[in-house]
Amino acid sequence: MGAAHFSKERVFRGFLVWFCFWGLMSLTCAGRLSVSRQNFEVHKHLNRLNKPAVKSIQSPDGDIIDCVHISKQPAFDHPFLKDHKIQMGPSYTPESLFGESKVSEKPKESVNPITQLWHQNGVCSEGTIPVRRTKKEDVLRASSVKRYGKKKHLSVPLPRSADPDLINQSGHQHAIAYVEGGKFYGAKATINVWEPKVQSSNEFSLSQLWILGGSFGQDLNSIEAGWQVSPDLYGDNNTRLFTYWTSDAYQATGCYNLLCSGFIQINSQIAMGASISPVSGFHNPQYDISITIWKVKSLNLYG
Repeated sequence: MGAAHFSKERVFRGFLVWFCFWGLMSLTCAGRLSVSRQNFEVHKHLNRLNKPAVKSIQSPDGDIIDCVHISKQPAFDHPFLKDHKIQMGPSYTPESLFGESKVSEKPKESVNPITQLWHQNGVCSEGTIPVRRTKKEDVLRASSVKRYGKKKHLSVPLPRSADPDLINQSGHQHAIAYVEGGKFYGAKATINVWEPKVQSSNEFSLSQLWILGGSFGQDLNSIEAGWQVSPDLYGDNNTRLFTYWTSDAYQATGCYNLLCSGFIQINSQIAMGASISPVSGFHNPQYDISITIWKVKSLNLYG
């Protein structure tokens, strides 16, 4: 008659090995599910942003510019714009913002032409707008899919701070010239275009026209436009045209360019977020962009 002998130590070790193996399998499966979930969210977000194109243009800098029908742009995903009638141009434009300056009587100097890189390979037709195609790697550089294309709230400078040109607690160094008081319906700025070098991917540099309403509490309204160098947002060090808006102090609403619903574009020649070329250089030709933001009172809209 045979006798069976079981070692408690062997059983325990066997259980421990099996338990550890099962634990590793669980962690691996959880990790795969997490990556799969992230890929699903990124893919869904890309489908929301990248609308069907009438035509696509390959830019020399690697961007793809999609010519999207004006009525299909991301802006109209916003529920408040569902039945919006597109205004192709304001009925009134402020003469003082678009007319020649009467301050100087010196002859006007020759203006160096400035354009966007993608123009070298094509144009979008009337009735469409150029949209920089968002890539998977663009979204993955953000802290989350939800935060893609949005500013960090702590990075916003305070124009009324005692030392607006010093580095604040978030490491944001800025110099600001501002005017306040009274009623303002618009502003215009001519901005010299450069390509400043940034040392790390999370740094950025910009020059902009900035229109504010409300306070720096939860009711801050902001419209911004200018140029920026932002490797974190665009994946390179190119100087790019940008816009930004928010209606709640950079909390939930607003974004850069056309990276969320709400901002309506009607121009068929300028792509938000696309590279500007050429740029100014030391002892080299200088290049400027002129930006105008004004309120069309009859429509209660800014253009």
